[in-house]
Amino acid sequence: MSVAVVIPNWNGCDDLPACLDSLRSQTVPVEIVVVENGSTDGSAEMLRASYPDVTVLAQPVNLGFAGGVNVGLRYALHRGHDHIALLNNDAIAEPIWVERLLGEMSRDARVGMVASKFLTIDGTRIDSTGECYSIWGLPFPRGRGEQRLDAYDEEGELFGASGGSTLYRADMLRDVGLFDEDFFAYFEDIDLSWRAHLRGWRVRLAPTAVAYHRIGATSGRIPGFTTYQTLKNLIWVVAKNVPRRYLATIAPRLALAYTLTFWRAVLHGKGVIAVKGVVVAAVKMPTKIRERRVIQRGRRIDDDAVRSLLVWDLPPGSSNLRRLRALVRRT
Repeated sequence: MSVAVVIPNWNGCDDLPACLDSLRSQTVPVEIVVVENGSTDGSAEMLRASYPDVTVLAQPVNLGFAGGVNVGLRYALHRGHDHIALLNNDAIAEPIWVERLLGEMSRDARVGMVASKFLTIDGTRIDSTGECYSIWGLPFPRGRGEQRLDAYDEEGELFGASGGSTLYRADMLRDVGLFDEDFFAYFEDIDLSWRAHLRGWRVRLAPTAVAYHRIGATSGRIPGFTTYQTLKNLIWVVAKNVPRRYLATIAPRLALAYTLTFWRAVLHGKGVIAVKGVVVAAVKMPTKIRERRVIQRGRRIDDDAVRSLLVWDLPPGSSNLRRLRALVRRT
């Protein structure tokens, strides 16, 4: 059994050493693979000087999270690794992180991905214990902000696993495919989780596989980045993956949430980038519809199984949407 850990890096020179040092300390052997995503901050030079044992896949430009990770996934699959973990460049893994992920993966041959417990970098709050998907078409990290660190310590089934700290089975990736590179960043892991479930793969949590995350260390450097990617990618997840039976449930709710997100961006001075996100989503929609046909033809689970994957309410903290929903119901 062989494992590769893929770390996409774009201008993460300050955070990357702690990440790599934590992987060097794992209790099981791993090949550490850094996809150097066109950084300009000296990351490549630092890697050559201080980490000669790390495999570096240098790219001339920033391919985004999805594209960068795919470079690493293809390399690891070509090398014949049985399992491939992903870890953000601004994350630090505990020494037993990979070992515990593998233990949970070994429970069943149809477990295709295992999420870890992702804590904030200071270890005081939960960042994620897997990903959920609401009937509003809105994904959300399970447990984010929770201060009781043992609140999600039970092993169990999940909708999805965050691409920032997870383990994939190589056979699942060969069956389902890799990240959709049109997403660039944000929700590509949700899209992959959908596709895995629809093909009959399972997603589980390994609560004792713990990593620590400096939230927003990369994406926070680009003004409007989150707004653009959100408006572009949310609608693609639905278009590609949601079975016909649930489109009538999810689509109108997502339309309401999408409209609120758009106008909130406009009111905060991000109107141009919001319009760009909407336009790119629309231009690429014919491609996503064609991809949908392939995904739905290959589906192996029934509608009841899909229903069990969904959260039948708004995501936690959606106060504006809750007020808007109440207003719509009164009219």
